[in-house]
Amino acid sequence: MTKITILRNSNDSIVEYEIKGHTDYDVFGKDILCASISILSQTALISLNEVCGIKRSNISYSIDDKKGYLKVSLPHGLPKAQREKADVVLETMLVGLRGLADIYPDYITLKYGEV
Repeated sequence: MTKITILRNSNDSIVEYEIKGHTDYDVFGKDILCASISILSQTALISLNEVCGIKRSNISYSIDDKKGYLKVSLPHGLPKAQREKADVVLETMLVGLRGLADIYPDYITLKYGEV
């Protein structure tokens, strides 16, 4: 089971996401569901830097492929243009993750919180 947590700030912007565990939809290395989650979440992380212009050193993240773990936290006080781009990237990631969670509820849980 993969557990996904999305945290938003008081402006309703995503400021952190955490993904824990493998889906166990198929054997390791052939699990297309787990791969889909990884592609969505890691592309978002890369895009925060390459598309949004947020310095990699300012993005706090932790990855453990073996455990199926990824946690990404954005810095506070982003300039307006970067925050707007980050909102688009992260909301797009969430659309994909929510779609997967809706189709595969036995393998993915999605919860929300505030910071």
